Amino acid sequence: MGFILIGIASITDTGLNGAILQIISHGFIGAALFFLAGTSYDRIRLVYLDEMGGVAIPMPKIFTMFSSFSLASLALPGMSGFVAEVLVFLGIITSQKYLLMPKIAITFVMAIGMILTPIYLLSMSRQIFYGYKLFNTPNSYVFDSGPRELFVSISIFIPVIGIGM
Repeated sequence: MGFILIGIASITDTGLNGAILQIISHGFIGAALFFLAGTSYDRIRLVYLDEMGGVAIPMPKIFTMFSSFSLASLALPGMSGFVAEVLVFLGIITSQKYLLMPKIAITFVMAIGMILTPIYLLSMSRQIFYGYKLFNTPNSYVFDSGPRELFVSISIFIPVIGIGM
């Protein structure tokens, strides 16, 4: 959300376009991650990260989509979040409304956000899918996503890649 505010505050066409694209991108990616989190909970009935681990083996399709959307959320090149963040960054850099020092300060804050996002997303994915605890649920039968979940996930993933390209 900080990128959206910075894009709006840049008062340039590039920054405003980046803010709008970030809103659209965040809507797709956030909806998909919440959908996949709900699907994962429906399968394994665990909510705490320290209880999860090794989920990638019994649920490879959910793991693949969850990882893809996590990478999209951290603005991997080729996905919609990257294009939006670059446009916001170019908008604030090319803005004539700010002096050099505020631009440097805003860019520094943006860089901190770009560094912290992969840390929490990748550590979350590592704990859920490759955690040190073995995946253990009361029910021994855990099934991967079905055709409906795959259809919804892929339907959301296509615009994320399309906007990124």
